[in-house]
Amino acid sequence: MLANFRRHSRALAKPRKIAVAGVAVLGAAAVAFSAAPSQAEPANSVAAAPVQLGSQPIQGVKASVTDQLAGESVKIQAIAAKKQAAVKQQAQAAALHKTKAAHKAKAAHEAKQTASRSAERPQMQTVAAHTSYGNNLDGWIRQALAVMKQHNIPGSYNGLHRNIMRESSGNPNAINNWDINARNGIPSKGLLQVIGPTFNAYHVPGTSKNIYDPVANITAAANYAAHRYGSIDHVNSAY
Repeated sequence: MLANFRRHSRALAKPRKIAVAGVAVLGAAAVAFSAAPSQAEPANSVAAAPVQLGSQPIQGVKASVTDQLAGESVKIQAIAAKKQAAVKQQAQAAALHKTKAAHKAKAAHEAKQTASRSAERPQMQTVAAHTSYGNNLDGWIRQALAVMKQHNIPGSYNGLHRNIMRESSGNPNAINNWDINARNGIPSKGLLQVIGPTFNAYHVPGTSKNIYDPVANITAAANYAAHRYGSIDHVNSAY
């Protein structure tokens, strides 16, 4: 009975061992099949994926470094541009300051000249006020005396007035049409009855070229008298 049981156990164990072995074989085949590449995909596709995945971090690192270097270059260029702008601004400020200083100096110089002219002007106006003459015999004689003084021509108020009253009675437009000069075509004219050639020869610079002008006529006659008689004061008759 025991022997039969043992034989029966061995008989049962044998198929069980075969079944276990078959399961093991199927498992190994499954593992091998899963590990083997499929026919639909190239054999190298599995190996290429790790290379591509592995290369992406390297490319990312290179791009990051490049971007960083580019950013640093931009920063350096920006700093250089700021420095150039600052230098240019300083130069412009210096030029503007120099221009303002020049304008200020010019304005100060012009103000000084204006002040100097203003200081001189009252004196000139005062002189002009004292040298204003009336449009009459007294004014003509006094103005003629001032011109004679400038040109060192001798003569006095009395000497001029006396000869004027004798020659023309104080009429600046008087003309002699009857004496020898008139007959010769050169009549005597004006306050001191001067002929044309004498007036032209002894005309005093700065006075009118019109022989009938009172001051021009007096100064020319006084100048002639000074050369011929030493002074108009020495003339007491026709001259």
